[in-house]
Amino acid sequence: MKVSVIVTLYKDIEALKLILDALQNQTYKNFEVIVAEDDNASETICFLKSYFGLQIKHVSHEDVGRTKTTIQNKAVCVADGQYLIFIDGDILPFTTFIESQVILAKPNRVMSGRRVNLSPKMSKKVRERKILVSTLERYFLFFAFGMLLDKNARAEQGIYTNPLGWIYKLFLQKRKRNTNIIGCNWSCYKDDFLAINGFDESYGLACLGDDTDLDWRFKASGCELISSKNIANVFHLYHRVLDSCYDSSQEFLWYEERQKLNKFKCEHGLDQHCKN
Repeated sequence: MKVSVIVTLYKDIEALKLILDALQNQTYKNFEVIVAEDDNASETICFLKSYFGLQIKHVSHEDVGRTKTTIQNKAVCVADGQYLIFIDGDILPFTTFIESQVILAKPNRVMSGRRVNLSPKMSKKVRERKILVSTLERYFLFFAFGMLLDKNARAEQGIYTNPLGWIYKLFLQKRKRNTNIIGCNWSCYKDDFLAINGFDESYGLACLGDDTDLDWRFKASGCELISSKNIANVFHLYHRVLDSCYDSSQEFLWYEERQKLNKFKCEHGLDQHCKN
């Protein structure tokens, strides 16, 4: 099965290089990478032209503010994979990241992953390549001890479990876990994404469209949401979170109204961009 890994990028080519290098080391090889740039920087085009070893596509548009859902929808329009994996441009995948999801992938199943948050100091070392992502993964338990006092690190989310192994089957498969989608690490079959018409772009700057809104729409369409925590493992590079004063009250009213009407197929989604 071919997989399309969609990487959402905004002005961080340094992190993109780390992501692509990590994807080079994947145990599963039948995939393409789609760089979904919420901008159209000439530096990105030059960089991607010089990068070899992966099948890469690039979609971009003008930088007019936070239009992440729009560029992700555009990326899906050019995706050749039967299966879609979405990660943000500050997410570094383990070598087993794609393979583990392919093993568990089923039609009408959406997988919601989590992340290990690297500290500013560790992120700096990774960016400077003083510590390789492969080294972090291989010796994760060693590094995890240093993260124990940092509650934000969520070090336990970096413990890898083989989805074909007995630990997963006996202890994790039927365990009740948080299945809420977080926009930086989740996956589904392309057909299931098409069935809900992709991301709802009408929410604008609100965070509803790229995770919260997807939860109920996938469920309403008949999909099962499962956790891929400890399976689809990733590291998250530290970045400063900007405070937002955006008033999303109107979007929440739309969100609640659409739920009441069971309008899981959004009106402002994929079909605005994809050719028939």
